[in-house]
Amino acid sequence: MGIYKHILEKYWGYSHFRPLQEDIIRSVAEGKDTLALLPTGGGKSITFQVPGLATEGMCLVITPLIALMKDQVENLQRRNISAYAIHSGLTFNELNIVLNDCQNEKYKFLYLSPERLTTELFLNKLQKMKINLIAVDESHCISQWGYDFRPSYLKISEIRKFLPKVPILAVTATATPEVVEDIQKQLKFKTLNVFSKSFERKNLTYIVRFVEDKINYILRIASKQKGTGIVYVRNRKKTKEVAQYLQSRGVSADYYHAGLEIREREHKQNQWKSGKCRFMVCTNAFGMGIDKPDVRVVIHLDLPDTIEAYFQEAGRAGRDELSAYAVILYDDNDVKSLKDSVDITYPPIPFIKSVYHALGNFFQLPIGYGKGQSYDFQIADFAGKYDFPVLETLNALKFLQREGYIELTDEVFSPARMIILLSPDDFYKFRVENRTFDPLLVALTRQYTGLFTEYTPIKENDLSFKVNAQPDVIKKYLLKLTQMGAIDYLPQKKSPMLIYSTDRVDNKDIQISAENYERRKQLYIKKIQAVIDYVTSKHHCRSHFLLEYFGQHNPPLCEQCDVCKRKDERELSEEEFYKIANEITKSLTVSAYTYEELIAHSGDDENHSIKVLQWLFDSGKIKYNDENKIVNA
Repeated sequence: MGIYKHILEKYWGYSHFRPLQEDIIRSVAEGKDTLALLPTGGGKSITFQVPGLATEGMCLVITPLIALMKDQVENLQRRNISAYAIHSGLTFNELNIVLNDCQNEKYKFLYLSPERLTTELFLNKLQKMKINLIAVDESHCISQWGYDFRPSYLKISEIRKFLPKVPILAVTATATPEVVEDIQKQLKFKTLNVFSKSFERKNLTYIVRFVEDKINYILRIASKQKGTGIVYVRNRKKTKEVAQYLQSRGVSADYYHAGLEIREREHKQNQWKSGKCRFMVCTNAFGMGIDKPDVRVVIHLDLPDTIEAYFQEAGRAGRDELSAYAVILYDDNDVKSLKDSVDITYPPIPFIKSVYHALGNFFQLPIGYGKGQSYDFQIADFAGKYDFPVLETLNALKFLQREGYIELTDEVFSPARMIILLSPDDFYKFRVENRTFDPLLVALTRQYTGLFTEYTPIKENDLSFKVNAQPDVIKKYLLKLTQMGAIDYLPQKKSPMLIYSTDRVDNKDIQISAENYERRKQLYIKKIQAVIDYVTSKHHCRSHFLLEYFGQHNPPLCEQCDVCKRKDERELSEEEFYKIANEITKSLTVSAYTYEELIAHSGDDENHSIKVLQWLFDSGKIKYNDENKIVNA
């Protein structure tokens, strides 16, 4: 393993791997298909980046999140590691050039979404690439039992026939036992092979509070808790409102959501990372790829949709393994809103079909055409034109995506970029014949390298300074040069995109399985009920609840969450409580007992025994068997 530690130290500056990372890397190095379950902040990317660097060839990284894809590529590039991300914002020419570069072994890592995998262009180029590893990030997306199922992930296994000797490393931070099994099945693992780190976070204290005045409760937390924190809310408007209120009360706070300009987001993120801003009030767009170790508290002002989402977001606290807190504040309206979200999240099938039909008309796309075509897409404009409710429309589009008809991306920021289409000799002749453009063309070639071979990000403002012209004039000239065939200039843009995964079909031919729809809906109901059970439970240790949810058998009580602390209110000292609890569980290792028999076995004070028994039941430590007797769980 010397080479792997050398790479780790050279590029990341760490002298030792975290627990399980080395075992996972060894498994991949031996050519074994591997599933790695590492909690948020557990260093998942290291497990495929290190072996990808150590082995000849290129690592293919599949991920559904464009923001995370770009973040990881930028992080690799900052370490002088060659990497590129293929996403929906690229033109055909850009894509073709990048894939040719991959054939010529220019990159060590190629990031792409699963939708790109099975295009004819990619499959033709893939067979001439030297691939050393297929890494599947967010691999829970492949399972229909997962909380974020994406049908496009099912296509991943199709490329295995082109790369029969290349191992797969699937990584995720959240997966229930049935999802773990399904991931390996869907990715066609040759042999089942799972590395799993315990989800237990001993340094993280989970707290749930039923409060009506949430905002002032946050102020109390901010005054007591030192260091930085994150406050998660459900919508963009609320991020600004809460942040401004905190600021008005003297708390250093800012807000963040995906609708902000890229530079503004980066500035806010950097201020928070550096500690100049204490609290970031944000949607769930904040956090991906942000590895800030010293977050002391994560607060949820609204209930999350799933335990999986909550566990990931809460897990951003205390990555330095020092004491930290994960807090949920809720009231009756939050529980009602979560229950009401079922009908919004799963609009009726006829409505989903009407949204699909309206999309085709919106883009003026004929039936039988459109596969692979992408469009800038603002959902508010679309919903407004057809008088559709925005949230139901968004969820209808998500369902159409799960059924494989379309792909909907978040806002994609694409910087301005260009390539010179002429050879160096022809380019020189062009400059001589078109003196008007010469100062700009000279500035371009001096400012940027690689313009003759690849699309290169450029900044019109920098060019305007070099040639003493307004940025609008620079853009006008670049567009004119594109029309003349000298260059290909792609202006900066920031927009969500919608891509047709198949040709447009007639409404009567849309295949939406009522059975699949109902199954997905019932799974969603089950998941939101788990969230409600988590926050409303008065007796179930928070950590114990989460660990059981993710399939850990007989997890320990944390002794520090709000539920565990509440046992102090049961008129029992710590010593008395555990003495009775130990007597009960010890008795049950010998034999099963009735309720009455256990109380008789467990001490002199019947009331104390009843309280401890109730605690053990609620915490899942004991249960009834088929004979209606109590046994250890």
